[in-house]
Formats: sequence, structure tokens, C-alpha cells
Amino acid sequence: MNLRQVYTPLIFRLLPIYSLLLVFFGIILMKISEIREHELFTSSSLLIILINLLALVFLYADLGSNFSKFRRDALLVIFMLLGSVGFILFVSTYSIFILISIVIPSLIAMWFLSSPLITNWIYDTISDQDIYENYLNDKKLQPRIQAFLEHLILIFLCLLIIVPVFWIIDTSLSPGNSLSSSDGLRVEDWTTEHFSNILSSDEFYIWVKNSIIVSVGTTLLGLSIAIPAGYGFSRYKFYGKSSIMFSFILVQMFPGVIIIVPYFILMKTLGLLNTSIGLIFAYSVTALPLCVWMLKGYFDTIPRELEEAARIDGCSQFQVFWKIIIPLSLPAIAVTSLFSFLAAWNEFLLALTFNTSNDNYTLPVGLASFISPTKQLWGDFAALSIIAAIPIVLLFILFQKYLINGLTAGSVKG
Repeated sequence: MNLRQVYTPLIFRLLPIYSLLLVFFGIILMKISEIREHELFTSSSLLIILINLLALVFLYADLGSNFSKFRRDALLVIFMLLGSVGFILFVSTYSIFILISIVIPSLIAMWFLSSPLITNWIYDTISDQDIYENYLNDKKLQPRIQAFLEHLILIFLCLLIIVPVFWIIDTSLSPGNSLSSSDGLRVEDWTTEHFSNILSSDEFYIWVKNSIIVSVGTTLLGLSIAIPAGYGFSRYKFYGKSSIMFSFILVQMFPGVIIIVPYFILMKTLGLLNTSIGLIFAYSVTALPLCVWMLKGYFDTIPRELEEAARIDGCSQFQVFWKIIIPLSLPAIAVTSLFSFLAAWNEFLLALTFNTSNDNYTLPVGLASFISPTKQLWGDFAALSIIAAIPIVLLFILFQKYLINGLTAGSVKG
């Protein structure tokens, strides 16, 4: 048996993965460049996409054994073009990311494609001994390469999250109120003008006060209902328990927009429009089903023997709940309270519908007021977005210990 027919050099298995990643990277870079009106990056991204699509065609197309040399030579030219495009981008931007992700991999691909091993394999002059040795080497390298590719994919996914964050930071610190900038990232031009505009505005402090009142009120009201409800569903059996729990899950399937009209009519009838109380009631009811489910799952993991021992020692049912269950449930309560706070802090649609006065706006509604058909203050919008995100980041840092325990402990029962 000819071993060449069953052996494929490792480089031909890695290049398709690399080309696919660059296609996705090029699409994202092109879209961002179009918004920022950066012509060099837009055209370069399009070239990167086309070059890698062409590489995928040559890598996957069945050209037959007689065209192996042509395939190798075509791939050499393709990656030479890719390296040239990357080098032009690197010279224009001095981006280390471009150097690491495009220029260096292209040089490595060209070096391997022109190596004696690949040349002998293409011309069918490689010996079975060489194939066997390279197969063993590839098998040794495969776990390391697999781990590297997994990390590479994770880094790529992280970039999808990190890039918008850097973009909003750049917009908040750049002069003017334009979302796009053909000059690219220019740190030397950064200014705190937009942050000064926000912090010197009286409206900002009104919006922050309203958001704090609504978020804290929603958290307290929601927990005061969800904790005993979750405990009741966990510990007691009663008629309709399964149906009620199913209905909690069922209502989560429907989009929140369908309740706007009934909510608006109800709030108007009760006289709760343009009030924080109305939003607190609406948010508490909206978040209650998921909060009850989260707490019930955690209460199920607490052994009933602890409650029975406390009852034997003379504790009443309320004392068991307050002195035993609540302290043991602090991680779940922390997760639930953070969820309720986040839901109220970030909610936009109901706050916009129920509030028509600027003095009753919460931060999301006030944030949206910067962008309208008559004005587009993207710089101030970005600065306020960062300021509004700071409390959330601090809460996650403070509650991270409870978050880990609370999110995992209720996942299994026993």
C-alpha cells in the first residue's frame, strides 16, 4: 500500500482552520471599518476575505493527484498575497495584532509549503520511512496544536466582546460627537470633554437617582416575595404546584413587548404613570418567575434534616426559615438580587413607556435621549454608557464569591 495516499501533512489540515478564522475576522473588520469610514481597512478586509476564500477552494477542491504541485504553488501565491496585505496594514497602523494574526502566520505557511517534506510528498518521492516518522511527529504535536487552536478560537470569541468595549471607550474619549473616525485610534487626541459634559449636567444626577430608587426597590420587593415563594415551592406539596411552576417557565417564553399595552392601561388606571412605584411593581412582577425558580433550585439542595433538627431543638417554622435557611441561602439570594438589580437597571422599554417626563427618566431612557433624528451626540452617549456600566462591574466584583456558589450549587440536587 502506498502510504502517501493515506498520509496528509499536518499543514494541509491546519490551513483550512486558519483561513476560516481569517474569513470571519475579515468580515467583522470590514463592518467595523465601514462604520468608522476607514477606507484602507475596508478594502484590506475585503481582500483578506477573498484571499482566504480562494485558499479554501484550493484546499478543499478535489483536483486529483496530478494537480498537487499546482495546488501547492497556488497556495504559496495566495499566502504571499495575504502576507503582503497584512504587511501593508502593519506598516500603516503598527498593529501588533495584525503582525501576529496575518503576517507571521503567512510566512510560516509559505515556509512549510516550500519545505523539502512537502515538496517530496507532492512529487511522490517521499519514502515510506519518512512518512512514518512524520506521522509519529504529527501525532505527538497534535495535542499541543489542538490546545493552541482551542485557545485561538477562544481568543477570537473574546475579541468579539472586547472590540465593542474598546470602540465605545475610544468614542467617549475622542473629540467631537461622531461614531466614525477615519483617523482610526489616536490616543494622543483623547479628551475627557464628554465625561465633563455628563458629570456637569443636572439631568444625569436625576437619572442616576431614579435608576437607584427603581433598582433597589425592585430588588427588595422582588426578594421579599421570591424568597418565601421559592421556599414554599421547595418544601411543601399542594394542589396546582406543578402547574404554577410550569406557568412560571411558560411566561418567560413570550417577549416582554406583548405586556406593554396591558401594563400601560393598568398603570394609567392606578395613577402610577411617571412614578418610580409603578416601575418597581412592573419590574418585580416581570422578574419574579425566574427569581422563584432560581431560589427553589437552591432550596432543594439544602438537606431537610437541618430543619428537622432545628424543630427538635424547639425552633418554630419561622425561626427555622430565618436562622437556618436564609443564612445557608445567601449565595443564591446574592445571585437573585443581582439579577433583579440588573434587570431593573438596564430595562428600557417599560421605563420609556411609563415615563413621559425627563425628571422621571432612568439611565437607559436618558441615554437614548442623546440619539434622535435631530441630534446624535455619540460622544456623550458613549461616556454615559461607561458611567452607567461602572456600578454593574463593581457589583460583579463584590458578589463574585457568592455568584460562583449560587450559580453552581443549585444545578444539582443532593
